[in-house]
Amino acid sequence: MLGGTSEIALAVVRALAEHEAVSVALLGRDPDGLAKAAEQLTMAGAAEALCVELDALNRDRHAAALADAADQLGGVDLVILAVGVLGARGGLPDDIPAALDVLEVNVVAAGSLLMHAATLLRAAGGGTLVVLSSVAAVRVRAANAVYGASKAALDGLAQGIGDALHGDKVRVVVVRPGFVRTRMTRGLKAPPGASTPEAVAKAVTAGLASGAQTIWVPGALRWVMLVMRLLPSSVMRRIKL
Repeated sequence: MLGGTSEIALAVVRALAEHEAVSVALLGRDPDGLAKAAEQLTMAGAAEALCVELDALNRDRHAAALADAADQLGGVDLVILAVGVLGARGGLPDDIPAALDVLEVNVVAAGSLLMHAATLLRAAGGGTLVVLSSVAAVRVRAANAVYGASKAALDGLAQGIGDALHGDKVRVVVVRPGFVRTRMTRGLKAPPGASTPEAVAKAVTAGLASGAQTIWVPGALRWVMLVMRLLPSSVMRRIKL
């Protein structure tokens, strides 16, 4: 699990642990947070929860940290990529360096981890890579331009790599939730239909079982975003979302 304290990813692991024996390695930069998350997972039924320190911005450590986690687990068949930050909302940012930090985490660091994880799974003979994206990736809006653009880049990379590795038995699953009530969105006004980490986890486990390549949460957002993607810019500029 890349982004070892992610509330959504932890909910997914807990949901998986309800149905099978799960051994998991949590990779992240906060050792105390990782330890607490690991304890929660074992209490929730995980057979084993290991912690591997990794700052996503330290790209030179990505391959080694993933290999270390795989070695400790004795192999890996599922990777959840949950690295990302929200940043400031709005269009053209007032603080451009801070906006670049968002792109550095959500695109460069997360993209590096995605590619290294896919390489690891291919070398292992196959597996599943779950990438937590966002509906914001489908049509970048003025209300969260930098975040949306960063998710669009990661989402597109995941889709392309998934297509490229189809013959190598590596399945890439892109998860596109709408607004989810988590630490990252605390303080923001939740729109109608806002989800919880548990709701996303339920959708992810169902999608994994059904063979889905893209998972929308809630499912109706697939059609909402289809319409939004087709709207002309003249209309989008008047929509305050």
